[in-house]
Amino acid sequence: MPSEMNMIATSVFPSLTLPIDLTDGINLDPREARRIGEHLSGEYCFAEPYPHIVLDNFLPADLAEKIITHFPEKPLANDVRHEGGYAGHHKRQILPNDCDSFVREVFNFFNSVPILQFLEGLTSIQGLISDPYFEGGGLHETSKGGQLGIHADFRIHERLSLNRRLNMLIYLNKNWQDSYEGHLEIWDAAVKKKYQTISPIFNRCVIFSTDADSYHGHPEPLNTPEHITRRSIALYYYTASKKIYDELPAHSTMYAARPIDGRDIAKQVLHFNALNYKNDWLPPALLKPKLLLPPVLHRKVKLGLAYLKSFRKNIKF
Repeated sequence: MPSEMNMIATSVFPSLTLPIDLTDGINLDPREARRIGEHLSGEYCFAEPYPHIVLDNFLPADLAEKIITHFPEKPLANDVRHEGGYAGHHKRQILPNDCDSFVREVFNFFNSVPILQFLEGLTSIQGLISDPYFEGGGLHETSKGGQLGIHADFRIHERLSLNRRLNMLIYLNKNWQDSYEGHLEIWDAAVKKKYQTISPIFNRCVIFSTDADSYHGHPEPLNTPEHITRRSIALYYYTASKKIYDELPAHSTMYAARPIDGRDIAKQVLHFNALNYKNDWLPPALLKPKLLLPPVLHRKVKLGLAYLKSFRKNIKF
């Protein structure tokens, strides 16, 4: 059995290409995307040491190749440079909105409903939200000698007050050699046992949950020739806190009648808003009586009330 410190998983990973249609932009059927995600859900959710999956040939080859050709070679206006040693060294972060129209379209696609449906089906995390600001994400490029130490990611999107839940990384490195280093490492919560060593090869996708102990990184300094860099797409996904229901009423749209509106409009507005106030003020058990009664008894009461209602209609005074 391999030692805990030197365990390296097989480099053979499942191959799955999303059925993206490129005939008119970049399109993916949301229902098909979710079905694909659900099919892989067991493999993702029960992976050790935390939920993750590695998928080869993730994008159609033509799309992946085109992304490479549009990768910005020269510095852009809002590039972020990291020279922090183990905390991120010789790393360039490129914001998608600084890039050309094709790259912007690609990132809009990764933030769209079909990808969210795929990820929700895969992870069983509902209500995923993409990041329009690409905080910490976008295109990443690390040059010779660069590294990113083993770490667990930030948990809260400060600007949007969202909980970070997932990372999706797509590698863009053709003809990558093991001798270049730069492998993504996945470690257990105690950082004692390495579960995966993943080469950042072309069109390989890695998706994983970002919990407090989801330790990962590429800590070995890159040993590439000067003209070769480690490139990837980095995408992060979030969920909102349900505590918002403790702070705000969850009612629907509130309407208002104008002074020139007639009595009929005023009555409709009163009716719509009364329903909202009822939902705000009354306990759920009173709004849904079946919560108070056993199912069998609730059905009998419901049938009895329906009978009495119909009986009253048939009585002639």
